[in-house]
Amino acid sequence: MRDDYLKAALLKIDDPNILINLVSRRVKQLRRGHRALVESLEKLSAEDIALREIIEGKISYQMPTLQEMADYRG
Repeated sequence: MRDDYLKAALLKIDDPNILINLVSRRVKQLRRGHRALVESLEKLSAEDIALREIIEGKISYQMPTLQEMADYRG
């Protein structure tokens, strides 16, 4: 994982735990064959592609509301 990509992604998503979870989910998708949302002239790892997607605003996240969390728990 490139350090410069990680630092830039942390400027977009400042909570490291959320960033790691988002990158992890996206890496799983990429490894299953999903197409990358960014183009690169260099060969990037799935982790670096996920970070670039976050940096470029191609993927993001939304935290559930308290009501959604209560509904989920039953």
